[in-house]
Amino acid sequence: MNFLDQIWLIPLFPLFGAVVMLLFGSKLDPQPASDVAVAPGVELTHDGHEAAHHHHGHTHEHAHEHVTGHDHHGGGLKTVVSLLCPGMVLLSLIWSAGAVLQLANVPERSHEVIQFTWLAGLPFHMAGGRLATFSADWGFLLDPLSSVMILVVTGIGFLIHVYSTGYMAHDNGYYRFFGYLNLFVFFMLMLVLANNYALMFVGWEGVGLCSYLLIGFYFHKKSAGDAGKKAFVVNRVGDAGFILGMLLMFSVLGTVKFVDVRQILGSGNFRAETAGFGVLSTMALLLFIGATGKSAQIPLYVWLPDAMEGPTPVSALIHAATMVTAGVYMVARSAALYQLTPHTSTIVASVGAFTAILAATIALVQNDIKRVLAYSTVSQLGYMFLALGVGAYWVAIFHLFTHAFFKALLFLGSGSVIHAVSGEQDMRRMGGLKDKIPITHWTMFVAALAIAGIPGFAGFFSKDEILWQAYSSQQGSNALYVVGLLTAGLTAFYMWRLMHMTFYGRSRVAPEIEAHIHESPASMTVPLTLLAIGSVLAGWIGTPRLWGMSGWFRGFEQWLEPSFASAAVEAVKEGAHDASTEGILMGVSIALALIGIGIARYCYHIRPEIPGAIEARCGPIHRTLSNKWYVDEIYDFLFVNGFAKGGGTLLGAFDRNVIDGGVNGAGWFTRFSSSFSIWWDTWIVDGTVRLTSLLVKVSSYPVRIVQTGRVQAYALFVVVGALAFFGYYLAR
Repeated sequence: MNFLDQIWLIPLFPLFGAVVMLLFGSKLDPQPASDVAVAPGVELTHDGHEAAHHHHGHTHEHAHEHVTGHDHHGGGLKTVVSLLCPGMVLLSLIWSAGAVLQLANVPERSHEVIQFTWLAGLPFHMAGGRLATFSADWGFLLDPLSSVMILVVTGIGFLIHVYSTGYMAHDNGYYRFFGYLNLFVFFMLMLVLANNYALMFVGWEGVGLCSYLLIGFYFHKKSAGDAGKKAFVVNRVGDAGFILGMLLMFSVLGTVKFVDVRQILGSGNFRAETAGFGVLSTMALLLFIGATGKSAQIPLYVWLPDAMEGPTPVSALIHAATMVTAGVYMVARSAALYQLTPHTSTIVASVGAFTAILAATIALVQNDIKRVLAYSTVSQLGYMFLALGVGAYWVAIFHLFTHAFFKALLFLGSGSVIHAVSGEQDMRRMGGLKDKIPITHWTMFVAALAIAGIPGFAGFFSKDEILWQAYSSQQGSNALYVVGLLTAGLTAFYMWRLMHMTFYGRSRVAPEIEAHIHESPASMTVPLTLLAIGSVLAGWIGTPRLWGMSGWFRGFEQWLEPSFASAAVEAVKEGAHDASTEGILMGVSIALALIGIGIARYCYHIRPEIPGAIEARCGPIHRTLSNKWYVDEIYDFLFVNGFAKGGGTLLGAFDRNVIDGGVNGAGWFTRFSSSFSIWWDTWIVDGTVRLTSLLVKVSSYPVRIVQTGRVQAYALFVVVGALAFFGYYLAR
């Protein structure tokens, strides 16, 4: 079977599942899924699940069964949903794997399939005043970069779908949830398979819509609805930059097709804008603004932590494999552009580094298990942009790849913990869960080692490569390296703080909950186990050059090389690879990770009273970090209250007094002018006409006297006239 020519089917499989669920699911479901009823004795948990009051003696699952009744009435539908929706993503995974295997045998490792011309004949003024035609195909491009993305999206996405069949088993809206998940995967696959920026933007906006639907899935909760709206609005800000950058690209280059853009920029007609900030730098910056929205970078990262209001599988899907990686993918796809714009690349690296350390400091003191992971995601995305900014494009994608495994595992593992403790998310009410949910513990243990950067685990390989590139590449700097190194140490600390507060030490779980703690079902633990295996093995395809390995062990860099094989690659290669320096830096990062883990163990396991003492002594700093550096409050002051409310009041006054004043003034003037016109028409125009007619009537009166109409009178006047004439003549 020729999978390469059928890559257009890859996104269509999940689209089919979404259409079936969203159009026909409600007709098949005997229980109205949009009704989220809360039965007596049942309360909503922080994660949006229904959990019984414990004095009623219901477990978490029993509460769900009691509320929804789906186990008794909707079992048939749930079986269909549980097979169809994950099955569609599995088909996409199979097609993706087949296409990637066949792509490996294509000499140029690039294959394009054009379905039809989507946008054609739209007039557009290019730079220089030329009139061009804006066009874009509905086409798909499979190359090494998009191949990595589709495998991540479908592979991790499939495991999340399987996990969701267990996690969401007792929730209302089961078919609706999976319909949204399938639609999300469809749009993400469209985004990464598109062969041009315009079609990419369709997927870009689609994942934004689906994130709104999934984050606000528990729409009966105001906080969930607000979080969904926040994500939607903040992303629209970034999307405006994307649109402007895309239009500027067409204006300058005359195309938005990836292959053509890369060819034009690499042709030698455009030189690197090293002297100043030119049109290409502006174009790259606008695209990066779009990336900051989707990939949660400063200043547009604030939506992502609030996205935790959605169900935990949504957090894993958004934060690991799909939406938040879209910006990283887009910048990597535009590598030829960013290589010519070193000033913008410096901005990318600086924003990434600053975001990484800022989010890491916030994660240090968070107590909600999902919010720790949310800020961890923001921080890790900062790492990816740091790599992109220093020109290490393949390294950024490598970290995206490894991060997908251990971050999906951490989120799904946190969901398993939440499931075990009846919806509790505050780590201060956990502890001692290690032996009660052993599979969840050991899989999260692996993920925590991976993200901390312990050698042999996936995160170590990609994180160490980023640090080395930040230190040694031409666009890197010591400052960027130091920020990345400190972030790595903070990451190790807060992740093992999470592990110790959740799994070790004495139990702080409420007694009525502790009696019902149990391991998650196989539908949840099997994906955890597979992701744990990936969190170990995924990094071994990109081992450090220091290790002297080749072939499979350096396969990731070699595989991606055609996607970045341009002037960009030459500019980021190290002039001379200093193995001793790399070894020292590697040792420093490992030591810092171990120190972070050791401090976390000492403070939260051996001496658990220390954090409280530090909090009391460093109250202002702790409050600042707990309140996330007050960024949300600043945004509320400037934009929500300041711009939206204060600015709205100002705009309202302007509208009333200026806009409405102008309209009312125009109305008054119209009435005045019409009144004057009426007076003028009545007394001047009509008066003149009437006066003229009166004068004509008066002047015609003597004539009317003699104009009797009788012949005899006229004959008499003739005779009288004749006599008068002759009399006058004779008198003379």
